Amino acid sequence: MTGAIFESVNLSDSRTAGQPAAPLARLSAAEAVFNAVRADIESGKVAVGGKLSSEAMLSQQYGVSRSVIREALRSCTALGLTVTKTGKGTFVVADKVANDLTLGQYSARDLTEARPHIEVPAAGLAAQRRTDEELETMRHIVAAMITETDPESWVALDSSFHAAIARASGNKVFASVVADIRGALAFQSETLNMVADRQHASDAEHQRILAAIEAGSADAASSAMAEHLRAVGVALDSILNK
Repeated sequence: MTGAIFESVNLSDSRTAGQPAAPLARLSAAEAVFNAVRADIESGKVAVGGKLSSEAMLSQQYGVSRSVIREALRSCTALGLTVTKTGKGTFVVADKVANDLTLGQYSARDLTEARPHIEVPAAGLAAQRRTDEELETMRHIVAAMITETDPESWVALDSSFHAAIARASGNKVFASVVADIRGALAFQSETLNMVADRQHASDAEHQRILAAIEAGSADAASSAMAEHLRAVGVALDSILNK
């Protein structure tokens, strides 16, 4: 299959037939490519069993880096629409979103069920036990997230923030579990930012969690983390129940 799978998507008012898409801004590029692929798969323009264009071809067509293309394709895979086979390419395996997201070795349902039992008490303990150094680390991460314009870098900071809270809890089990699921958390954040535009809302939620930990309020920190995870769950439901 060629890059023609995107020909029906109007990404530039000045675009004419046969011309490649104009280079896209970094923040919107992956989302634009993702929306194009998803729309063509769900409409049947790209048949189940078909192979998508290569990363190199899509990168050339859209004038964006291959990392942008990979972001978009990872979200298609997370939604259960495609599967990428090393050395062979990305193939369409379904024409509608799965009833759960695939996030590496875990699923969105796995994370939704487990995280409140781990991260809510961890946030409360972090408020009571965090050291000055750990607090400074969390402050630095949140400040970086607020100004970060690169989606991939923001996702890495997001998982780092949650891991930092777990470490600050002083509970090695919480720290170990969150460290183990960091990869899945990154996949989930990437998909939610792209599909449900969660980045700015997450920034505000993270600020509230940090403020509660900084104030030393276990109840407020637990509550803020619980609200953050609830909002993540709502966003996931909005994707899966479309």
